[in-house]
Amino acid sequence: MKVVLFCGGMGMRLREYSENIPKPMVEIGYRPLLWHIMKYYAYHGHKDFILCLGYRADAIKNYFLNYNECLSNDFVLNKGGKEAVLLNTDITDWSITFVDTGLTANIGQRLVAVKEFLKDEEMFLANYADGLTDLPLNLMIDDFKRKEKVASFYSVKPGLSFHAVTFDEDENIADIAPIRESNFWINGGYFIFRREVFDYIRPGEELVVEPFQRLLRANKLTTFKHEGFWAGMDTFKEKMMFDELYRDGHAPWMLWNGKKSD
Repeated sequence: MKVVLFCGGMGMRLREYSENIPKPMVEIGYRPLLWHIMKYYAYHGHKDFILCLGYRADAIKNYFLNYNECLSNDFVLNKGGKEAVLLNTDITDWSITFVDTGLTANIGQRLVAVKEFLKDEEMFLANYADGLTDLPLNLMIDDFKRKEKVASFYSVKPGLSFHAVTFDEDENIADIAPIRESNFWINGGYFIFRREVFDYIRPGEELVVEPFQRLLRANKLTTFKHEGFWAGMDTFKEKMMFDELYRDGHAPWMLWNGKKSD
């Protein structure tokens, strides 16, 4: 299936890290966040990507136009450094379509802007391009195929350190517990759509607001729950968390390195 990646936002909450690159290009190890997401999909066999560009589209285009396979692959150097023979590769079998979808467009508008590139797709995948997970994608796809739905999204327990407070009918505190231990789930930003999703989107609408409400009323929306690893990169603190997991060799999203999701 084709994979639509929404990578045109400005990433305002990460401006403290860099004002010169879009959030999906913030690096984890040798490669940017966007690469890690694409590598995750490629691991599951989905290697045809559509990048919805906006803010600093040039940074994303230049990165792939000048891609250096040697940075993340073993290689043999011959002829006094003039020839590098790769022992394995990353992106040689990837297809990447770059589409300028507007500087200030919302997610719904960006999706509509690439509709023509999905005209032959019965189903396709989509992603916010700002979060990593060990989600068993094939199980989510199988679940979606069994249901007569138009859209599915990944539901995840938030990994935040906040505590959830619940109240009884008299508005007295009934319980206070870590939010991850509560029955609270959030949208993890990994989507599967049938092409009919475009019938539910009106001009200018945000994807998960009005269109998802229409899908919900039509009983065409479903979700896939997974309690494994998920984390978004919204702040510098979260960027440091990703760096630490990568540095220590405990990066759960890097399934291509032999890690297995539940």
